[in-house]
Amino acid sequence: MPITASIPALFLLVSVASAMFTLNALWPARRFWPLVGAGFFASWLTGELATHHLFWQAAATGLFVWAGGLDEWPSMAALVIFSLSWMGLLRILVQSRQANEVMETALREGLGADYERLIPERFRDGLTERWTLRQRLFPLPIFDGRVERIKNIVFSKAGGVDLRLDVCRPKGLAQNELRPTVLFVHGGGWTIGSKDDQGKPLANRLAAHGWVVVSANYRLSPRFTFPDHIIDVKSAIRWIREHGEEYGANPDFVVITGGSAGGHLAALAALTPNDPTFQPGFEHVDTSVQGCVPFYGVYDFTDRKAIFKNTLLIPILEKAVVKKRLSEARSVFEHASPMSHVRADAPPFFVIHGEKDSLVPVGEGRLFVELLREKSTSPVLYAELPGAQHAFEVFPSERTGHVLAGVERFVGAVYGQWCAGREREVETRAAAG
Repeated sequence: MPITASIPALFLLVSVASAMFTLNALWPARRFWPLVGAGFFASWLTGELATHHLFWQAAATGLFVWAGGLDEWPSMAALVIFSLSWMGLLRILVQSRQANEVMETALREGLGADYERLIPERFRDGLTERWTLRQRLFPLPIFDGRVERIKNIVFSKAGGVDLRLDVCRPKGLAQNELRPTVLFVHGGGWTIGSKDDQGKPLANRLAAHGWVVVSANYRLSPRFTFPDHIIDVKSAIRWIREHGEEYGANPDFVVITGGSAGGHLAALAALTPNDPTFQPGFEHVDTSVQGCVPFYGVYDFTDRKAIFKNTLLIPILEKAVVKKRLSEARSVFEHASPMSHVRADAPPFFVIHGEKDSLVPVGEGRLFVELLREKSTSPVLYAELPGAQHAFEVFPSERTGHVLAGVERFVGAVYGQWCAGREREVETRAAAG
């Protein structure tokens, strides 16, 4: 068969494969677990790189048309399929831009229409910053020249492991100058992941705009068993309390954040300040935090509402993480669940979840927010992002830019409120003295 005769068939095959990626990004598999894992990666890469998919599909179409023309029906069918795929990708791009409105609505509803006045003046300059053209074209975390990164500081030794963290801070930070602190906890199903491969867009943005961001590792399953993970996160908070000033981190103001398993650990740490079962050997240390921003987290190890009924969450927890059966050790699973620790004095929360999350159903975020709002006296913000998949903010995508801008506004407002509270305390003591 001549090569030119096979071009229309190849054109059709490529168009169908491309359309399947687009279709999966719009409606990812969530029920049949063997398809969920592969479907997640395909949906994630398509959804956050939709512009790139649009360009390469258009380029491929042009190449095929140039090589084989449109005389045969497979080529005509391929052109129709590609056109439908482009329409789907354009819809994904529209959903990505909607993240800006979703975040802004959450901020105004949770903090008030004039919330920006709460943000200290020095932290307002970068609020409108957007990704550069280079970042859009090459969507990998690029080190920001305005940021100084101090890597692999040992903050704890546990179970024969040297636990390490990185500090990202504004370049040129004056000695003895303290900046508000954000602690980032990576995800990975409590079994994989590292500070080295997650949280870079967040750390770069906040550190470039005046914050100190600490990214910490923790012990992973199956080698280690819960609660080792949360103990290590609390150890990172302890390190900030005891050594943060040496690196410009204000030890008195810490907001904790993380995604997926990191979202679970961040929320659990925020809701269990000074819980001795989660900080053995350093019970005297204040492990409270001043705010929490969990991304697409797991908040209930017991799955009380059967939100994870079609997933492998409980089997993974039983076999690799907790290493006990839920039916035989329910209290252990309960104690590991942020939902079991919602409290009136919880710090401000901003819960963020993608509408199309394949791995942690969006119902998990909704239920957690509902329970928090019933008890907490602090603001509880919630942003449900149209079209967003799990781990969406790994890439500096259009959606990621809008979401991180909203997160920066939130932590800035929380910091401003905290500063105002400290000033009132000083004035009260001065008046009483």
